[in-house]
Amino acid sequence: MTPLDVVNKPQIMEYNMPTWKAISKTEHANKHFIARKGYSFAAKQQVVPVLLAELSKLIPLYAIGFIYQQDAYIPVVLTGIGGEQNLFVNADGKWIGSYVPAVLRGYPFALADNMGEKVLCIQEDHLVDDSQGEPLFDSEGNLTKPVQETLNFLNECEKNRRVTQTASTALDKAGVIEKWPLQIKQQEGQEPVQVDGLYRISENALNELDAETFAGLRSNGALALAYAQLFSMNQINQLAERAKYHARQQSKPEEPDIEKLFGNDDILSFDNI
Repeated sequence: MTPLDVVNKPQIMEYNMPTWKAISKTEHANKHFIARKGYSFAAKQQVVPVLLAELSKLIPLYAIGFIYQQDAYIPVVLTGIGGEQNLFVNADGKWIGSYVPAVLRGYPFALADNMGEKVLCIQEDHLVDDSQGEPLFDSEGNLTKPVQETLNFLNECEKNRRVTQTASTALDKAGVIEKWPLQIKQQEGQEPVQVDGLYRISENALNELDAETFAGLRSNGALALAYAQLFSMNQINQLAERAKYHARQQSKPEEPDIEKLFGNDDILSFDNI
């Protein structure tokens, strides 16, 4: 059994119980930060929340599903099949895929709720006192260019997260989300891996919707999310192949890096999301 019921909040990707610290001009005027190098922080994540705006980039590579958290369905991509291993992160922390989900790319920065407002936070381990890292603020007290660009990106992601959640809620109200009894085949002679805690779109329920409800799903992007989930299920077999690759790499590290097969897109741009 592979429980996926507990997952990081979509607005703050947590890993190993990190400490997030709100950035303050008064407190951090002379502070520096260590930029993210790779995705080791996500090396154990089995699912990653995703956005409506990136569906076209996700479908060719990931299996999309839903998890149920805090009384809501959240769309995610499946990145592992148990064993606390993210099959899209290699031993060096590199993302072995042609597209990295947007919610991961702002790290070590994130937005958090504070008295009803979103504030910029940084993962505390990346905050340093000396000049080993990059400055948070310039001499005039403004965020430096890379920090401001990341904040802009996170704000755009947050806007689309709200749109995405509206679409997911519409699918839930329409009654088209069902449990996903997912089993992933392994090598010959091995029992299939059963993945629990995932949900999917019921194609039968979607097809049986009345015209008014169906039209409503089209107007708020929910229909696009529903079909993206259905189409993406073709990528399930790829997870098993990735698991086999990681197993081979542990015994034969001289094999070609899977990154050369899948590429790596790490551009921090919402326009290219």
